[in-house]
Amino acid sequence: MKIYIAGPDVFRPDVLAWADAVRVACAAVGHQALVPLDGDATSAAGIFDNNLAMIRAADAVLANLNAFRGAEPDSGTCFELGVAVALGKRCVGYADSAELLKERVARWQGSTLDDGCDRHGMRVEDFGLPLNLMLAVPVDLVVGDFRVALARLTAIAG
Repeated sequence: MKIYIAGPDVFRPDVLAWADAVRVACAAVGHQALVPLDGDATSAAGIFDNNLAMIRAADAVLANLNAFRGAEPDSGTCFELGVAVALGKRCVGYADSAELLKERVARWQGSTLDDGCDRHGMRVEDFGLPLNLMLAVPVDLVVGDFRVALARLTAIAG
């Protein structure tokens, strides 16, 4: 199975070692990792086109959905998952915790959200889910790391 690897990990200082480890982990269970670093594009438009082509070629998407630069997952990762869902791809995400979205937003901004709103007066979604419903509903979310999510994807892909 070809698996597109989504997430903010491409911004890690050890990104090349991370990408190698992901490729090895996928190959060890008979899959091919499609990593956003693959290809030679260097412009924003080129990288965008390359990543979309890899998502189209993938059988599934495995995504890091940990909070990134705020209380929510990386916006690029969310976009990639949206594309994958629209294309009918199987999507598995992982996060360190199943903390509810409302609790994470409250913790991140240091308040209780007693009125159900964030510090800007915007209502915080409260469906008892760990992510916004547009991710929590279509994505099979596991608590753990990349390897836990890879095991889940391998198990459900049969």
